[in-house]
Amino acid sequence: MSHFENSEPLWRPANPSWTAVERLRRFINNKHGLHLEDYHDLHKYSVESYAFWLDLWEFLGIISSVPPSKTRIFEQGAMPEVPVWFPDARLNYAENLLFRKDDAIACTAGGESGVVHHYSYRQLRELVRQMARAMRRHGLKKGDRVAGIVNNTITAVVICLATASIGAIFSSTATDMGTQGILDRYRQIQPKFVFAETEVAYAGKVVNLVPKISEVFRDLRKYGLKHAVTLPSLVSRKEITVPDSSLLSKFLAVDDGRELTFEQLSFSHPLFILYSSGTSGPPKCIVHSAGGVLLQTKKEQRMIGIEPDDTYFQYTTTGWMMWTFMLTALSYGARLILYDGSPFHPDLRTYLKFIHDQGVSVLGTSPRFLAEIQGQGIVPRQLASFEALKTMSVTGAVLTSPMFVWTQQAFGEKVHVFSTSGGTDVCTSFVTGCPGLPGYAGEIQCKSLGMKVEVFDPYGNNIESTGTAGELVCTRPHPSLPVRFWGDESGAKFRDAYYSTYPGIWRQGDFIVLNPKTKGLMILGRSDGVLNPSGVRFGSGEIYTVLERFSAVINDSLCVGQRRPQDKDERVLLFLKMRAGCTLDTRLITDIKSTIRSALSARHVPAYMLEIEDIPYTVNGKKIEIAVKQIVSGSDLKPSGTVANPESLQLYYKYRDLESAVPSAVKAKM
Repeated sequence: MSHFENSEPLWRPANPSWTAVERLRRFINNKHGLHLEDYHDLHKYSVESYAFWLDLWEFLGIISSVPPSKTRIFEQGAMPEVPVWFPDARLNYAENLLFRKDDAIACTAGGESGVVHHYSYRQLRELVRQMARAMRRHGLKKGDRVAGIVNNTITAVVICLATASIGAIFSSTATDMGTQGILDRYRQIQPKFVFAETEVAYAGKVVNLVPKISEVFRDLRKYGLKHAVTLPSLVSRKEITVPDSSLLSKFLAVDDGRELTFEQLSFSHPLFILYSSGTSGPPKCIVHSAGGVLLQTKKEQRMIGIEPDDTYFQYTTTGWMMWTFMLTALSYGARLILYDGSPFHPDLRTYLKFIHDQGVSVLGTSPRFLAEIQGQGIVPRQLASFEALKTMSVTGAVLTSPMFVWTQQAFGEKVHVFSTSGGTDVCTSFVTGCPGLPGYAGEIQCKSLGMKVEVFDPYGNNIESTGTAGELVCTRPHPSLPVRFWGDESGAKFRDAYYSTYPGIWRQGDFIVLNPKTKGLMILGRSDGVLNPSGVRFGSGEIYTVLERFSAVINDSLCVGQRRPQDKDERVLLFLKMRAGCTLDTRLITDIKSTIRSALSARHVPAYMLEIEDIPYTVNGKKIEIAVKQIVSGSDLKPSGTVANPESLQLYYKYRDLESAVPSAVKAKM
């Protein structure tokens, strides 16, 4: 069975030779006397010659006090799998993002209230100067950890960049994370400073955070917390007193006029601590280097077409890697949109109008958001022209072929719609979009430059030329490999997480297939959630693609395997959340089964289709398949603070023994 049905491109570049990726290709050809003819030649060079990363440094204009040596691109690190990149270079991440000092707009802050505030690069630098000065005065030093429980606001950006300017390490969580989830993270990294919101508004409701942050502050005092700082209410704009903490105004008081300075640090100096999802256990604390994050994210943004005059809007919380990814656009002098609140309040139409009114040219969003627009019957171009919009990057989940087609039609043929996939683990993309290549519905356009992505079978053989699905692996090191896991001194947990399946080779944990004809790729789901009934391996994404045809009646879905001790084989369960007024009846079940059988095969048809009230998601908007698979297979789980709707997991326990516990489910049996 072929995963690829589309022979004609859905989108073609109007002027491919003008794109940054083509300019990079010509730059490398001229520099080295090469004859790289297209993107695929360029990618081949990027994963065969480590000189590519030096070329990229020069092409992107990385600011440094000591440039990298041409003879020491990397050297052996503490772990053989993770080299030390550019050991001679010295730079500062914040200096690269704050290179502008003029009155051009750096950040535009908006949200549910409809009130918009603009901050120039000059104002942003001054706010960072004041914050960095206060941090230094209160004892912050290189290598200390600064944590935030913050919304996506200008203050969060200022705290992050001030921390980076000093050489301290920044880590953040969104305000909707539970107390235990926050403590599971911050107890491990033992921050010296914590900044926290006191009151926020979301979906039209005011949330008092004082009880939660009070408990967090009190607990973290036992783990070395020296300064707890509360931020003014985002609702009343007033400062709220919290016991044993300082108000932001007091923390910033007494300005000695010290100028903003940028500590010059090694390329591998730690910058961010991000976290694994931790949906069923303690999260891993992933330490990322300043140089690695800067070089990789700057590369990704440049290659998808972000220019200095662009307005970039990535809808994200501060707890997702896309927040750190987004920040780097400042290094081009672009304008960032910082959105605080729900895109669904007061309604989707207002949110879409905001995107148009702000002249967003590069939009980062998710398949779930696009599906909601479609499900509500909204036609974006009937609301506004979106004349500034040129690029739409979709990530966080699989962008199915039907949703790809709908999005392209909904926003217009000139918009470059593409899907991308990477990870918190590497703070960049493995596979991405390219404005110089044609786009095919359902396909990710290409492998990211410098990322030697391959498709492996269970035995470590490269099978990508066969069009067969397998494990996404990266067989060559790159600069944004994590420095380490915090607290994992021996590196044992690190190796177990990424290198235990194929020794010495990074396994990302995604199930992927490459189209030998177009060189496009398709993520089919998480490889640890691969469905395997009767020996047929396929990803949940294949089922979700078919279900797009039923979007008028199905609101959401979750497809998992169930394997119990008494079962000889795995069976597939398909949980369906219906739209208001719709039910999962025998006729609909028959239609779904017939459609899956026709589009895929008879062996892809789920053993059971079950109506469910809710689908579990992480706070970053990703479906939680693995935890549900474990529950229906017999495991008891205590959900972590990363589950946005933890109560939903309780709905699945009754499906462990379908025949006796839910007799009506037999009607849906294959």
